[in-house]
Amino acid sequence: MEHGNPPHVVVLGSPGMGHFIPIVVFAGGLSRDLALSVTLIAHTGDPPSAAEQSLLRSLPDAVDLVLFPQLPAEDFTAGTKIEDRVFRTVMSSLPRLRSLLGNLAPFAALVVDPFCLDAIPVAAELGVASYVFFTSSCMSLSLAFHLHQLDASFQGEFRDLPEPVRLPGCVSVHGKDLMEPIQDRGNPVYATFLRIAERFLEAEGVLVNSFEALEPGAIKALREGSSHPPVYPVGPLIRAGSSDSGEGHECLRWLDEQPVGSVVYVSFGSGGALTRAQLYELAMGLEASRQRFLWVANRPHEHDASATFFGAESDDDDPGSFLPEGFLERTKALGLVVPRWAPQVAVLGHAATGGFVTHCGWNSTLEGLVHGVPLIAWPLYAEQKMNAVLLAEDAKVALRVEADEDGLARREEIARAIGCLMEGEEGKRLQRRARELRDAAARAMEEGGSSCMAMLDVAEKWKRQRNTQ
Repeated sequence: MEHGNPPHVVVLGSPGMGHFIPIVVFAGGLSRDLALSVTLIAHTGDPPSAAEQSLLRSLPDAVDLVLFPQLPAEDFTAGTKIEDRVFRTVMSSLPRLRSLLGNLAPFAALVVDPFCLDAIPVAAELGVASYVFFTSSCMSLSLAFHLHQLDASFQGEFRDLPEPVRLPGCVSVHGKDLMEPIQDRGNPVYATFLRIAERFLEAEGVLVNSFEALEPGAIKALREGSSHPPVYPVGPLIRAGSSDSGEGHECLRWLDEQPVGSVVYVSFGSGGALTRAQLYELAMGLEASRQRFLWVANRPHEHDASATFFGAESDDDDPGSFLPEGFLERTKALGLVVPRWAPQVAVLGHAATGGFVTHCGWNSTLEGLVHGVPLIAWPLYAEQKMNAVLLAEDAKVALRVEADEDGLARREEIARAIGCLMEGEEGKRLQRRARELRDAAARAMEEGGSSCMAMLDVAEKWKRQRNTQ
C-alpha cells in the first residue's frame, strides 16, 4: 500500500442504525488501518440523528463523506415493512449515485451493504468492480446464496416446512426461524429478496462481519463453494467505546457501584419494540429474578417489533409512563431503567456486566462477544431468529427465552433464564465460552490474525485494480 497513491474505495450504506453502524465502522477502518482513500456514502435522517452524528464524528478526517437523505415516513403506507422502506430509499438514490460515481471515477472498487446491491450495475457501467460488505452472519449469507434453491424446493410458506433447513456447514434451522422478510411469499419484499439474491453473484467478493472461531463450519463451506463469489470473514468490526458517546452517562456511574459480573444488561437495540403485555412480563420477570439489572426500555408497540428501526416514534420516553405501576420503586435497590438509549459498548465492556439479554441483532451480538459477555437470545425481527439459533445451538454462547402458545415469554421463563445465566452451572459454562470467543475475536483482528489477513488480501486486490486503471 505504501507505493504511490492508495486505492480509492467508495463505500455505500443503507438506512437504519443496524446498517449504518457497521458500514461507518468498516469505512473508518479502511482509512485508519489500511491507509486507503475512502469515500463513504451513507443514508441518514434529514438532518442526521444525534446517534448518527456521533458515529460520523468518529470517522478519520481523511474519509470523504457524502450523505443521502432517507425517504421520510410519510412516503410509505402504514404497515410497510422496514426492508421495503430501505430498498425503496436506496432505489430512489440511484440517479444521484450514478452522477456522483461518474464524478469520482476512476476508483478501485465500490463496496455496498446487502440492501444496496442494486448499485452494482451502476458501478459496472463505469467498469468498476463491486464488493459486498455483509453486515450479518455467514449463516445468513449462506441462506442468501441458497434462497433460489430453497424457493424452488417448496411451494408453501417456509414456516410450514416439514423438515429443518440445513445450510452447508451450519446447524439445522426450522423454517419458522428463517429470516422474517421471507416468511410471506405474497409480500413484495419476498420477490425483492429473490432478486437481490441474484445480485450477489455479480459481486467480485463478499466481506462478512464474522470470524473463524464463531462460525467455523459455515466459513469452511462458503470457502469451498464454487457457485458464489469469494467470501472473506473480516470481523468482528464493532464501534469503539469512544464513538459510543457514553462518558459520564448515569448508567455507567451506577455500574461502577455494582459488584463484578453481577448485572444483566437488557436491550433490544435501536429498532426493537415489545408489546405492552410482553413489556409487563419482562418487567415482572426481572423483578422475580432478584438479579441486578440495567434495562434500556423502549415504549411498547402492539404491531411492529421493529417500530423504532428508523428512530423513536415518540418524544415521551419516561419509563414510568409505560412500565407496571410501582415497578421502578420496588426494584430501585437492584436495577436501573434508562429510556431508549445507553452507551452499549461501554456497558458491555464494564466489569460489572455479567450477562446480556439481546434481540440478537448482529451488531449487538458482536459487541457482546467481543467483550466476553454471555447472552440470553430474544430475537424480534429480520434475521434475528437465525442468529439466535446460531448463538445457542452452534456457538453455544447463549440461552434461549421460550415463548408460550400465545407468543409471550412469561415472567417465570424470563426469571428462570436470567437466574440460570447469572448463577447456574449452565451460566458458568456460557461465561467460559464467551471468554473463549472474546479471545478468539481479538486474535482474528490482530496482525497476522485470520480476519486481518482476509482484509489485507482484499486490499491487495484493490491495489492491483488501481494499477490497471
